[in-house]
Amino acid sequence: MNLKIVVLAKQVPDTRNVGKDAMKADGTVNRAALPAIFNPEDLNALEQALRIKDANPGSTVTLLTMGPGRAAEIIREGLFRGADNGYVLSDKAFAGADTLATSYALSMAIRKIGDFDIILGGRQAIDGDTAQVGPQVAQKLGIPQITYAEEILNIENGKVTVRRHIDGGVETVKAPMPLVITVNNSAAPCRPRNAKWIQKYKYALSPSEKRERGVQYESLYESRPYLNLQEWNVTDVNADVQQCGLAGSPTKVNTVQNISFQAKESKTLTAADADIETLMKELIANHTIG
Repeated sequence: MNLKIVVLAKQVPDTRNVGKDAMKADGTVNRAALPAIFNPEDLNALEQALRIKDANPGSTVTLLTMGPGRAAEIIREGLFRGADNGYVLSDKAFAGADTLATSYALSMAIRKIGDFDIILGGRQAIDGDTAQVGPQVAQKLGIPQITYAEEILNIENGKVTVRRHIDGGVETVKAPMPLVITVNNSAAPCRPRNAKWIQKYKYALSPSEKRERGVQYESLYESRPYLNLQEWNVTDVNADVQQCGLAGSPTKVNTVQNISFQAKESKTLTAADADIETLMKELIANHTIG
């Protein structure tokens, strides 16, 4: 079974390092001021895609990301792990997008890709924690969705069987292809980079990166077309500019800040019965338990 798999992946700011310059005046994230990483749950989704590819020879994994030119790093990271190709959505018109505008842009890019059976993505991105983009993409494409996936168990007769990890337990569900699946961080972690793929794709660049860096070995990219990462703008995906970026985003963020919880007081307890009894009485008295 030759399956066409699209993985939605995002380059996100490392929210463990939020500083005073993390926000712009317009309420959008100042991504240039924060270290950029591969969104963790998107890596879980990539691993599920690669497992499907391993189990179904002839299948392909295509990465799709949206962001500034440096977001092409996400495509390279996917290629280093076994993905086949990828696309970068990069245009000033996409900047400042909330989940509604992001899902619209991604759905338009997926329509341009055209041939797909399964769309995989992380449950949510750590810079927003909304878990809305995957379901919104499914709604805009008019296809089924399975959320909170932990493992793809089987693909047979045009249907995908998935184990979901939900509040209160685990359930197994089945849905027809094409469909969107969002993956939890409880799913298997992504495999490490493969040395062979690193050597093959380490010079892969998007057009924006080539312009920024000034490519010196043009013959290399002519002789090895797989090193030319594809980059699309608003026009390329036939998107309505008014539904993209800030123009298409009803959600606005006012501030982002670190919050540290500090104990006002502390107690050191021994294992003595008297200490344990005293603690239990205090917890019951202040209604922490009981």
